[in-house]
Parts: sequence; C-alpha cells; structure tokens
Amino acid sequence: MSPNVLPDPPTLAREVAGALIRRLAEAQSLGRVPSVALTGGTIASAIHRELARLGPNSAVQWHQVDFWWGDERFVPAGTADRNDAEVLPVLHALGVDPQRIHPMPAVTVGCGSVDQAAARYGAEVRQHGSEPEASGEFEVVMLGVGPDGHVASLFPGHRALDADSIAVGVIDSPKPPPQRVTLTLAALNRARAVWFVASGSAKAEAVAAAHRSGPVAELPARGVHGRIETLWWLDDEASSLL
Repeated sequence: MSPNVLPDPPTLAREVAGALIRRLAEAQSLGRVPSVALTGGTIASAIHRELARLGPNSAVQWHQVDFWWGDERFVPAGTADRNDAEVLPVLHALGVDPQRIHPMPAVTVGCGSVDQAAARYGAEVRQHGSEPEASGEFEVVMLGVGPDGHVASLFPGHRALDADSIAVGVIDSPKPPPQRVTLTLAALNRARAVWFVASGSAKAEAVAAAHRSGPVAELPARGVHGRIETLWWLDDEASSLL
C-alpha cells in the first residue's frame, strides 16, 4: 500500500489524529473495545495535541478505549523523559477510564529492575487479553521510526529482537537513557493495524530502507506488520527517498 504523505508535520499530526478517531469510533460501532499502543517522540506529541483538540466532539466513547505503550524509558514516574509524560493529561481530559490507561512501570521501590518492569507489563497485557471483553490484540499500534530504523526500543542487532515474551527489559539502549521496557516484535504484531508515523528528513533514509526487503535485524521496522493493515504516515521530507 502506498504511504499517506502529507505536506508538513502539523498537517500530518492532524490527519493521523483524525484517522485514529475514526478508527476507534468504527471499532466501537462494531462492538469492539479497542486497545491502542501509543508511541513517543515529537510527531507523536503533536498527534496527541490534535487528539485533545478533536476528540471531545467526536463519536468515540473514550471511557471504552484501552491505552498501552509500545515502549518506555525506565526512569521515575512523572519525569519528562517518559513517553507517557505529555499524553497522560490528554487521556484524562478526554475522559478515558483510569483503569483503561496502562502505563509501563516506572522506577519505584517495588520495581527496582527493568526486567521486573518488563515481566509486570507482560503479565498485564496477557491478563487483559484474557478478559471477556478483550480481543487479545491491539486495534492500532502506533510506531515512530528512528533514523537507524528502530521501532519502540527494538534497535538494530539487539538481542531483544529475538525475544518471544510480550515485553522485555533493555539495559543497553544505544539511545539514552539506557534502560527501557519495550514490547517485543511478537507483541507488536498482535495488532489489527500497525501505523508507522515519521516526519523530517532525518527519517527519510530509514523509511526508504524499511520499504525494501532485507534483514529485520538490520532494520527492525521491517519486522512489524498489522494483521489487517500496515500504514505509513509521512510528511514530504520523510518520504523524499521513496
């Protein structure tokens, strides 16, 4: 499928937010309780701001949507380094049920290691999937793409790419901070739809490489696909080498 190319980041953010709102409303109209895996980064923050703007007047029943994260920095809760820092206020303002917001564990007295955090999150995802109203898969997985082709906190050549658990701890991320929790390729692929979102010329080479065949270990973005659809949302600069 051809990528959705928009002229600039603001337009990209607006279009992605609108498409996500329509997707959630459609899922609910069909009787599903949709789960979304969120991502972090500059363009994701812009998308979240558009959700805050467009969401209140939409048909989405926000209290009936589950929100998860594809990865998270293993740092104390509330710090700016965390992917959830800027979007949690948006979800609360939209009226999402707090029980349906599933942030990844932060550094606390009761969760002192990144492996403990990953095990705890994997158990939460597994338990949610076994509940009567849950489908056992994500409605939409949102993913940014790094200049090296990494997605979530799955980096080229990293041993986490071979993990068969739901979530895994990363202690040596090449991008700071070094400790992170990430969903695995196996977990990310349990999705009806995977949406890659990238903006800026720094992402152009990775985007082009992801559209070519090659080893997943070399470029992890090649390893994630939605069960029904895989969409690329790009601005002009990110799509310039396609």
